[in-house]
Amino acid sequence: MRIFQVGLLCLALFVQYRLWFGHNGLQDYARLKGAVASHQHTNEKLIKRNKVLKADIEDLKLGQEGIEERARNELGMIKPDETFIRVLPGKQYDK
Repeated sequence: MRIFQVGLLCLALFVQYRLWFGHNGLQDYARLKGAVASHQHTNEKLIKRNKVLKADIEDLKLGQEGIEERARNELGMIKPDETFIRVLPGKQYDK
């Protein structure tokens, strides 16, 4: 009977060891849970970026306003009868 109890104790210890430290144990679970959270955060950022890009594409497909806005902001272009005024930030003085 004593050998049976020692055998059961060894089996229980082995199962506990596998649960805490073995392959697919709690350490792997925690590591994978962190990786999933990281990937979900990255996916959320990419989804937001894709929505902005889709809106830009639709804007460029629909009218000239989007094209003009891009030309002004990214290329520094102006229309023939427009006046370009550039405002530079001034130095801030402490009082």
